Amino acid sequence: MPIETEVLVVGAGPGGYVGAIKLGQLGKKVLLVDKDKNLGGECLNYGCIPSKALIYSASQFYEAKNSASAGLNAGEISLDWGKVQAWKSQLVGGLNRGVASLTKGRGATLMTGEAVFTGEHSAKVKTASGEEEVHFQHALITTGTRPISLPNFPFDGNKVISSKEALDLAVAPKSLLVIGAGVIGLELGTVFAKLGTKVTVVEFLPQILPGIDPDFTTPVSRKLQKLGIEALLESKAKSYKDLGETLQIEIETPQGVKTIAAEKILVTVGRSPVTKNLGLEACGVETDAKGHIRVDDRFRTNVPHIYAAGDVVGAPYLAHKASREAILAALNISGFSSESRGAVPWAVFTDPEISYVGETEAELKAKNVPILVGRFPFAASGRAQAVRQAEGFVKVIADKTDHRILGAGFVGPHASDLIGEASLAIKMGATIEDVAGTIHPHPTLSEAFQEAAEAALGEAIHILAKTA
Repeated sequence: MPIETEVLVVGAGPGGYVGAIKLGQLGKKVLLVDKDKNLGGECLNYGCIPSKALIYSASQFYEAKNSASAGLNAGEISLDWGKVQAWKSQLVGGLNRGVASLTKGRGATLMTGEAVFTGEHSAKVKTASGEEEVHFQHALITTGTRPISLPNFPFDGNKVISSKEALDLAVAPKSLLVIGAGVIGLELGTVFAKLGTKVTVVEFLPQILPGIDPDFTTPVSRKLQKLGIEALLESKAKSYKDLGETLQIEIETPQGVKTIAAEKILVTVGRSPVTKNLGLEACGVETDAKGHIRVDDRFRTNVPHIYAAGDVVGAPYLAHKASREAILAALNISGFSSESRGAVPWAVFTDPEISYVGETEAELKAKNVPILVGRFPFAASGRAQAVRQAEGFVKVIADKTDHRILGAGFVGPHASDLIGEASLAIKMGATIEDVAGTIHPHPTLSEAFQEAAEAALGEAIHILAKTA
């Protein structure tokens, strides 16, 4: 007999399992299907969480070795990477179980298998024990994205790897070539550089972290140089030869062809939506030229009872964006009117970290919006100085007419943790006066946001700046 459910959710990542939980809260009968028995999707299992665990361990190791000037003499310090990997796996496993418990606790049925739509209200799920037929009233597709490979550098899981394999390396390679100086490439490249790996990064475009305000990438570039990471910009990896213990890679640079030897090649040139072989043709759901599912502002596809959310509907590819979109989709599926998604903050866990929310200075200038800009350097922050992380700054951008905050960003210590206040400020329509007039505890990094707002008003206290 077919399995009958009100809502079929395909994909158990930060969009799918959150959507399933929300649907359960709203009283819906939910079947959540994922081909991976470990819930949480790419983010929890092969991305966000394991990468941040390794970033933390590598950074602790690096700081311990380089803290003599602060009186910390660690001597001959070593790092047991095997134990780090075991801890990371234990961490991920615990979170997997937590996600499963939460999802089941809201009444959702979990099924491990590959779902394929067979009609507008039906699907089949291929499981280890056979095939199940599912009938549904609504569906929510949250299948995410997968790494893109390059024709001359196909993934082999050993010498030419994606971020997934990089996170599971038992030993740090002596040398690593990273193709792509985007978020994933630089985060992982920095991890291995701190472990002692000779890292070279190749980027086709003229700056690292393409698309990010160059102001924010400059401190990261300086740290890459300090770590010994060579960044070849406006360059292209052409081909490689396997010489046994090393790979010989040919790179086209502005100065001519360069040959580099590396033990492994990490390809991080982007991600593509997981929509192929989903049976979207059978249910009539449309995609764009790149394979992303087309949705409206309520996250409905062109088939009104089928919804989609997260990476599969398009960039930015962020877990928190996926979760929010899935919650809004769940509300709409359940007949509740939902608000718009709102501004999406993002964070890059490089060294130093970068975060941003709202519109950028360049975007606002392109639209001829009159703005006020305030900056405050972490070099002027007592807290940042005390924790030996004074690189970077805060930028706040406000409408010159009504002083509403339109965008804000951080590059520096704990930038990923600090962006939340700026996100709330934008959502609430706060002005720079609201932030400047809010008491922030001292000495903390959060004071820098207040100081940047004061600077935008021309009323900076702890830096010399022009007055309004």
